Amino acid sequence: MWRSSASCSSKFLWNGSVLSPSSLSTLRSSPSVPNSVFPLSSIPAAAPSHSPSDPSKLGFLPGRSDGIRALSSVPSPAAVDVPSLTYGVQLARHYGRCFWELSKARLSMLVVATSGTGYVLGSGSAVDFAGLCWTCAGTMMVAASANSLNQVFEVKNDALMKRTRNRPLPSGRMTVPQAVAFASSVGLAGTALLAYKTNMMAAGLAASNLVLYAFVYTPLKQIHPVNTWVGAVVGAIPPLLGWAAASGGQISLNSMILPAALYFWQIPHFMALAYMCRHDYAAGGYKMLSLADTTGRRTALVALRNCIYLVPLGFMAYEWGMASGWFCLESSVLTLAIAASAFSFYREPTTEKARKMFHASLLYLPIFMAGILLHRQTEMSTDELPSTMTAEIEDREGLRSRNQAKKKEQLDGSDFGSRVRAPVAYASVAPFPFLPAPSYAYSL
Repeated sequence: MWRSSASCSSKFLWNGSVLSPSSLSTLRSSPSVPNSVFPLSSIPAAAPSHSPSDPSKLGFLPGRSDGIRALSSVPSPAAVDVPSLTYGVQLARHYGRCFWELSKARLSMLVVATSGTGYVLGSGSAVDFAGLCWTCAGTMMVAASANSLNQVFEVKNDALMKRTRNRPLPSGRMTVPQAVAFASSVGLAGTALLAYKTNMMAAGLAASNLVLYAFVYTPLKQIHPVNTWVGAVVGAIPPLLGWAAASGGQISLNSMILPAALYFWQIPHFMALAYMCRHDYAAGGYKMLSLADTTGRRTALVALRNCIYLVPLGFMAYEWGMASGWFCLESSVLTLAIAASAFSFYREPTTEKARKMFHASLLYLPIFMAGILLHRQTEMSTDELPSTMTAEIEDREGLRSRNQAKKKEQLDGSDFGSRVRAPVAYASVAPFPFLPAPSYAYSL
């Protein structure tokens, strides 16, 4: 690799020319080259030049027993390409890692999971997998853009916190213009993709969520503790985005079940995180509820209250015909479990109890989404059924209508209508209405 080759020779080849250690130091100090590619420790200070009769002309350095081949003073074309190729690979790895951390890829994938769940729930009985993939791709790009802008605005605050000081911008591995260019490009591309492949409602929700997260929630974190509730709104929009993308932009009461679960779930999740990292948040200059709560009971009470708000969501999903009764039971048990962890944190507000509630919240969301997908119910219309089932239903309806017509024809047939009733029938009905009407028995 590049580091080993840098330590083996005092002369470096770059695009066919000899690159001296002094010029390599100049290249290393350039702001366009990341520190991880050319570390100063790998650059030798000086090295004596070899005479033409030096054994290095034979291809090996003297006094070395490991047999590492030195670079010849007359390089071959293959030797010239190796450093540039190595540099390109290391540069790609460097920026790939930086963009991965800048976009908070794992958090963005969680956002994609909630959006995908909303898409499946809004699809009815038939799921368009191509549309699902386009929706997930657009959501991922918009989420990456929002997270990148969040780090651009908080670069100074992140440098003061132990948890975030190693991010690409505070650590100097990337520049702010590079992060802004990345965030702008993927944000616009993701919104355009949703508008072109799904509908304008989904694209509008994505764009509004990006603005709300980057330009409202992010600065509000340094102003007032209400930022937690604004952030909960941001987290509740992606499943609604997925539902709108699948249903053609139609929003109903059923579409609010999963967003409501995301909203109420985020409060105990972030309350636990804010209490565990309260000293770090104070060092970063953020205004969190846990910083003004010396005992921790108020933070725990807010978490417990929102856990209780999660209880009726399973029953509402069952009552509105969105899921079966099994989901109602499973959701109730799951919500009581996270509420129990919040109550334990309220009784004993310690970091250990907050960590347990945090872990319980991490388990709650994937189980809830998996349960509602597993037990979901849809009202299947004729348009949503496969063509074979539609033809079978039409055949059955046609057979039923033909049977009804045949029975009517038998009752109103020519034989029945041509038969003349007995005169007593007319005399019995009109003059004496209190007498029962005569019955006729005809063999059809």
